[in-house]
Amino acid sequence: MKRSAKIVLTLSAVLLIAVVLAAGWLFGKAAPIGTGFVAKYLCSATFISGRDPETVLGEDIKPVNPLANIVSYRIDREQQSVSSNSFGLFNLTAIYREGCGCSLVIGTTADEMARQKLVPPNFKKTRPRHRADLPWPDGSRGPVDPSGMGVDRQKLAAALDAAFAEPGPEKPRKTRAVVVVYDGQLIAERYAPGFDKDMPLLGWSMSKTVTNALVGILVKQKRLDIMQPAPVPAWQKQGDARKKITLDQLLRMSSGLKFEEVYAPLYDATYMLYGSYDFGAYAAAQPLETQPDAKWYYSSGTANIVAGIVRRAVEKDHEYYYRFIYEELIDRIGMFSAVLEPDSSGTFVGSSYTFATPRDWARFGLLYLQDGVWQGEEILPPGWVKYTTTPTPQAPRGEYGAHTWLNAGSAANPEERRWPAAPTDAFAALGFQEQKVIVIPSRKLVLVRFGATSDRQTWDTDEFIENVLACLP
Repeated sequence: MKRSAKIVLTLSAVLLIAVVLAAGWLFGKAAPIGTGFVAKYLCSATFISGRDPETVLGEDIKPVNPLANIVSYRIDREQQSVSSNSFGLFNLTAIYREGCGCSLVIGTTADEMARQKLVPPNFKKTRPRHRADLPWPDGSRGPVDPSGMGVDRQKLAAALDAAFAEPGPEKPRKTRAVVVVYDGQLIAERYAPGFDKDMPLLGWSMSKTVTNALVGILVKQKRLDIMQPAPVPAWQKQGDARKKITLDQLLRMSSGLKFEEVYAPLYDATYMLYGSYDFGAYAAAQPLETQPDAKWYYSSGTANIVAGIVRRAVEKDHEYYYRFIYEELIDRIGMFSAVLEPDSSGTFVGSSYTFATPRDWARFGLLYLQDGVWQGEEILPPGWVKYTTTPTPQAPRGEYGAHTWLNAGSAANPEERRWPAAPTDAFAALGFQEQKVIVIPSRKLVLVRFGATSDRQTWDTDEFIENVLACLP
């Protein structure tokens, strides 16, 4: 064999070995994330939403997680857990606990997590229920006839038809629920087959606005000051520039912390959610990328730092800190179906894991429409909703406030905004796959939409808003 041919073969062999090793390394990093996603998602869908696991796997998980095709799972209904496995190499388990939903077991054991003091004993037995004889939002009666309110019923029905219409089988919208609240009353709702008004659904990043509300309550109680440096233990060492970051800057996603909000293997967001023990600690360990307030960057890690701040503030006075969440927010606005899931460390996931029925999500939107007041009682401090909906200076199109999306438009041109058909005072809690609670104060409107929309191009929120606004007087 000629020397040149031997060199070519040797180089080819080396290249092949390098490719195999690189592929093995990548698989070793990606597979645990995909495996954890399956266990966590199936656990929550099974034990919170009560859905069929195989349907969830096919309709919800595989379209967004290709690695799910190599993952097997086992549901233990007696122990209320879901275990997932990839080729026998990677095994992860998610456990369900009453009152706080499902969590992956990472960096600890299920027994240790069972001993965490999160939800008070006998929590389920003490949960309030909506009265069947009262209209929404005080009770569970259905939509009122909006004709007497000047609403065009035919146009409203057509708007809901359009929201559930499918553009084609290749890129489905998969709208699951739509709720319309006008002038404080439930005027329309619709659900896809297999879903109903009593099924809690995952809001994903709508959870960030729930976190905003919890911070607001602690501000009202004078237990947090958003303009002071954020009380994050990891930043308190002498010379650590991060100790100057304020809670306001965290809420506005302007902390300057490095974080990769990319949902793919090897990135911060996915590793935090499916590979770490304490989500907030993971995010807080990141270095500064810019000076605080120099840049706006949307970060789920930031929301979990805030969740940790909330937990530490509450635990000073509550043995079971979830009691605060339910008594001060959830139960006070009748959001009785809500579940805020924690990470393995026991901190609620302020970025991503809040479940509630679409009607209860509409109650949450109504709280903000009513300036933080519920049945004449202040839940949020005066001015909190105004603070929440004031554009962050660094957000280029005025699209973000404090853990809440806005429609303000750029300072130079208000017409350059997220939803041109909606007024500039519209704001929203938004989540992955087009989950949303949209509040439009000038039109006394709250809109809720849930779906499993893998391709965002198939769902047009601006059109949805425009169709509903056309029904109103």
